[in-house]
Amino acid sequence: MIARGQSRTRRRAGAPALPRAFYDRPTELVARDLLGAVLECRTPEGIASGRIVETEAYLGEDDLACHAAAGRTARTDPLYGAPGIAYVYFIYGMYWCFNAVTRAEGLPSAVLVRALEPLEGIDLMRERRSLRSSRDSELTNGPGKLCLALGITGRHNRLPLDQPPLVIRCGVDVPREAVTVTPRVGISRSADWPLRWFVTDSPFVSKTPSAFPRLRAAR
Repeated sequence: MIARGQSRTRRRAGAPALPRAFYDRPTELVARDLLGAVLECRTPEGIASGRIVETEAYLGEDDLACHAAAGRTARTDPLYGAPGIAYVYFIYGMYWCFNAVTRAEGLPSAVLVRALEPLEGIDLMRERRSLRSSRDSELTNGPGKLCLALGITGRHNRLPLDQPPLVIRCGVDVPREAVTVTPRVGISRSADWPLRWFVTDSPFVSKTPSAFPRLRAAR
């Protein structure tokens, strides 16, 4: 999935999309291995992309923090779909959130992408976010922020992730010693499960609650 030795600050030109088989694995492994990959969205306004630096795993009907805990509904139906498609949902009446569906069809689970390091289309991201700050670290350091910055909306729900307009491309290797694991952010059920991965020293990661335990990644 990752090209070792590539630059950690620039996207590989023409990097291929991750194959659908990449997502047909345990959700925790996909969440970990998405770190360093590049999420790209093409719209009529242009291309915007960012390197994935923070993810969370949601594990199906037995995970009370996962939407699938409510069963199969019109909203959750994409979670039961084929691995390697997008699950995009609306929260708080304001924000879209992007997820990559994992495991085999019929086993509802997904990886929430929580933060990106902006790479391409930064001016477009700033326009969409109406961001006056000079710090790029504030453009995409949260799931709602990154969807707004990249132009991801409900029209991308269910789309395959191996072809435009919404693609996750191969990126850079993130070694085990550079990854931190914590509980997931902003949930009240299954809240202590260590299912959030992020690049430890990245300034583009969302804020970690001070009380959260921090663990080393297993791989």
